[in-house]
Amino acid sequence: MAADLMRRNGMAGFAIALSALIAAATPAAGEVFPSRPVTMMVGFPPGGPTDTLARIMADAMQGPLGQPVVVETLSGASGTIATGRVVHARPDGYTIGIGQWSSHVASPAIYPLDYDIVRDLQPVSLLAASPLWMIGKETLPPNTMPELIAWMKAQPEPTSFGTVGTGSAAHLCGLYFAQKTGLHLQYVPYRGAGPAMQDLIGGQIDLSCLEASSGLAYVQAAKFKAFAVFSEQRWPKSPETPTMIESGISGATINFWHALWTTKGTPREAVDRLDAAVMSALANPAVQQRLETIGQVIFPREQQGPAALTAYHKAEINKWWPIIKAAGIKVE
Repeated sequence: MAADLMRRNGMAGFAIALSALIAAATPAAGEVFPSRPVTMMVGFPPGGPTDTLARIMADAMQGPLGQPVVVETLSGASGTIATGRVVHARPDGYTIGIGQWSSHVASPAIYPLDYDIVRDLQPVSLLAASPLWMIGKETLPPNTMPELIAWMKAQPEPTSFGTVGTGSAAHLCGLYFAQKTGLHLQYVPYRGAGPAMQDLIGGQIDLSCLEASSGLAYVQAAKFKAFAVFSEQRWPKSPETPTMIESGISGATINFWHALWTTKGTPREAVDRLDAAVMSALANPAVQQRLETIGQVIFPREQQGPAALTAYHKAEINKWWPIIKAAGIKVE
């Protein structure tokens, strides 16, 4: 009798504990998402284009969501560490990640990851994009791309070239530039665009290839030179800067885009609320003005949203992964 009672008490205790765990993992009935702050993971240091765009979006999404959006920085491994945090978060929509071309296309082709960049994330929406451009320290003698190429060929040592990590957009466009021109570059890796720009301004490195919006103010202030932009047409924020194609390097275009994801398995209602908050933010004239000021071009609404981001992301992977793998890029 005593043994049966103890067994029944033990089972009851287990059932209570199990119920408590389920309750802790399950939103309360009738709870409307979000009922507490949302965290936006950023995989790159403060001062760079991803961090800047993240803070603009976090600020603009608070109103539509009715809750604060807190930016958390976790830099390293070209943004894949922060992406991993989103992948492994609780699938409730309270952890979102802002990613871009290098963190969600290039890096997954290079870094050994414990997640699949497409299968293990829930797309939310495309945000905006800007081109990359070739920039150099202000004291470099050449002023045009043809002059730069001729000057580099005349140097006894390879020109130093700042990259934002192995396999980053900067790294890949540097490789592409070197292949097209037959030049050799001395690659200097940085943990983010901000540190790379500071060393470029300080003259510690000669060249870099960064997102155009991140260096616009410095070019306008003559802190460094812009030789060419990696886009099909000239960039409206710097119309005097020719394209790489105009400079004689055919096919050299890279669209440096940003988007938002959350954890796979997040309820559809939460994904829809996040997408609606993005749509509201990007339709806000004040936000549009801020993004235009830093050179970001907002994607049309039909190219936003989960389905559109899924299709766009897969197309970019299909385009760039063969190029990356053919180049034999490895983690250093």
